[in-house]
Order: sequence, then structure tokens, then C-alpha cells
Amino acid sequence: MQESKIIKNLLKKLLKQPIYNFPQRGEKLGASTQKGVYLIRNQKKQILHVGQTPRAQYGIKQRLSNHLQGLSSFVYCYFEGDGDKLRTQKCSYQCLPVEQSRRRALLEAYAIGCLCPKHIGGK
Repeated sequence: MQESKIIKNLLKKLLKQPIYNFPQRGEKLGASTQKGVYLIRNQKKQILHVGQTPRAQYGIKQRLSNHLQGLSSFVYCYFEGDGDKLRTQKCSYQCLPVEQSRRRALLEAYAIGCLCPKHIGGK
């Protein structure tokens, strides 16, 4: 199968994944520890951010935890560095483990292009 078709199919699969709310303080984040691609949505289910896990040792779970702790450029730009707003503004996430690093990068880029997250180019 052509690589472009594989990436398109991965995006379809990502969009069909369950949507999970960010946990409240004291609750555990139930995301996968595998590397992959994820979407962050606002309360209206609009996509705010598309990300991947190129280096995260504990995969998607670690990267989403970083966002909750305010340790990401997305949270810095969109939530003024306050990762807790992911909870208080009832944001949610979807994720898809993707083993191959090239496919993760291509899926992230394709998803950004197709879904045009709200934070690109300003709020």
C-alpha cells in the first residue's frame, strides 16, 4: 500500500478513537504509554492541538501529562502556561499508538493540515 494511503487510513483510525476527558486533580491519566499521535479538543470538541511523541519515554501518557503540567509550547501559547485549564475548561483527548517514527511524523503533519487546529495562527 502506498505510504500516503497508510497515513490517510491512520488519520481515519485516530478520529474514530474514543474521546477521553482530562482527569481532575488527583485522578490518573489513562492514556497509553506507547508512542503515537494525539488530538486535544475543547469542550465543544473542536481540535485545539495535534501532537506526537517523538522522544517521550512513557509515550502519549507522558506527553499529555506534560501538557497538564504546563510543560509545552501549546499550553504556554493557548492557555498562558496554565495546564490546569485543560481540566477546568473540560478539554478532552484522543490518541492512537503508532510504532514507526516516520509514520508518527507524517500522521501528525497530515492531521494538522487536514484538521487545522484552532491554535495555529492565533486563538
